Formats: sequence, structure tokens, C-alpha cells
Amino acid sequence: MDKQLSYRGRTIRDNQVAQIAELIAAHPGASRRALSILVCQTWQWVQPNGTLCDALCRGLLLLLHRAGRIALPEPSWRSSRPARRSRPRPVDLPAVPLEAPLRALGPVAIEQVRRTPREALVDGLIARYHYLGYVQPVGEHLKYLVTAQGQPLACFCWSSAPRHLGPRDRYLGWSPEIRKANLRGLAYQSRFLILPWVQVPHLASHLLGRMARQLSADWERVYAHPIYFTETFVDPTRYWGTCYRAANWVWLGRTTGRGKDDLTHRPNRPLKDVWGYALVPDFRQRLGGGA
Repeated sequence: MDKQLSYRGRTIRDNQVAQIAELIAAHPGASRRALSILVCQTWQWVQPNGTLCDALCRGLLLLLHRAGRIALPEPSWRSSRPARRSRPRPVDLPAVPLEAPLRALGPVAIEQVRRTPREALVDGLIARYHYLGYVQPVGEHLKYLVTAQGQPLACFCWSSAPRHLGPRDRYLGWSPEIRKANLRGLAYQSRFLILPWVQVPHLASHLLGRMARQLSADWERVYAHPIYFTETFVDPTRYWGTCYRAANWVWLGRTTGRGKDDLTHRPNRPLKDVWGYALVPDFRQRLGGGA
């Protein structure tokens, strides 16, 4: 009977493991990275923008190697020190109070700064002023800097949506199979920061509305596919979600507090309110959901 394992949402069968072993045998001098590229090309394992998933494939090859299913060549290079992801350096700005009506700000610019020199500024501002600090987004992600009169006002971080989220899945009418196929059509707002000295009524809901009109186009420009629905978490012990409600976001429910890697089925973290916003009227049809 053909056995199979699941890796990062992809089903791997025995015949595919055998195919990997054949590729290794046919290319004895190939590095581990070169082998991962060969496997991706053989399987047509690509991202929506056409880029090979060789980083994911290297993880799969290492998993199979450690399980004794295949034999990888020795690494071509080893680091003498453990790998560490550098943390952004917090940015301190002059705390000049800004208290004014929204119209007094003049033109408000929302700039996508991912992969630009200003990305470090967004990372540093979030590290310094957001109560959760900075965490490197996982998967596809974009970052935004909001300015007026040349001065930073706010920041956004958007990333790939969590795989399992009960309130959202029920709202969209998703089965596990449909969720797996269409999850890339969602974006998760992981950080929203208005700098603490900026006191401008209605600024938050105004920015949320502006983001809803440009996020999908920016996402498609970078990742070659659009976004149809957005979501975020709000800690109800800190915030009421007023700006989301004012921007016509929908309260979807509350998390169970168990996290994505729960093994105990018991709450181990604070409960969060889940808010969502549809970017197109027919979002359920586009995402394969039901009523």
C-alpha cells in the first residue's frame, strides 16, 4: 500500500520519495540546494508568482534524510556559529505632540516599503513603539509607512494568514480542503501602529479604509496574485476594536486561546477578537466558501 506524509500542505507519496532517491543517485556531485531545485523542476513545485519552492523543498529533503528515507550529500558549507535572525534596532523619534483634525494633516501618503531602504524604519518603529514589539512576518508579507508633511504617522505589517482560524473559517464557509486551496487569497494584519504622540481623530479608520483600496494591487504586484479578504486579531483587554468597526470591518468571533501548535486542547494564551474585512463583494465565491 502506498504510504504518504503531509509536509507544509503538500502530500508526499512513496513513489515521490523513490523519485527523489533516483535524482540523488543520478546527480552524485550535486549540492543539497541543487537537488532541491531539481526536485522542484521535476514536480513543478512553484509559488503563485512562478518562483521555485526550493527553500520548502530543502526542508522536505532534510526531513526525509533524518528519517532515513533518503541519503543526502554532506552540506557543502557549515557555519561556525549558530544561525540567528538579526533583530531590528528600535528607532526613537522626537515625540512632538500632533493634535489636529484629520483634514489639517494635508495629503497622507501610504507607502509600501517592503524590500526598500525604508523597510528598516518601519521595523524599528514597531520594535520601539508597538506593545507587541517586532516579529519577523512569515511567508508572503508587505509593510507600509504612513507619512504626512514628511513625518511618520503610522505603520502597517501584513502577512500570510494563519492556516487554522475557526471564526474566520466558519464565516467564509470553508471546509479544510477549500481552506487549503484558497488560503493564499487572505492577508493577515499582524501589526498596526499609530505613533503614540499622534492624536488625530478618525485617523485609524481612515487609514484602514485607504489600505483596503490598495492592498490587493500591491500584493499582486509583489506576489503575482490578488487578496480578497483581510483579517486581524485584537486583544479585548486592551482595545475595543472601535477603529475596525468604524471602518466597516466585521467581528468574526473570538479565538480559543490555544494557538496554532496546541497539543493539550487547553487555553495557554490570551483570547483575541477576530475581525475581518472583504476587499471584493463576491469574496466567498472567489475563495470557494459557502453562505
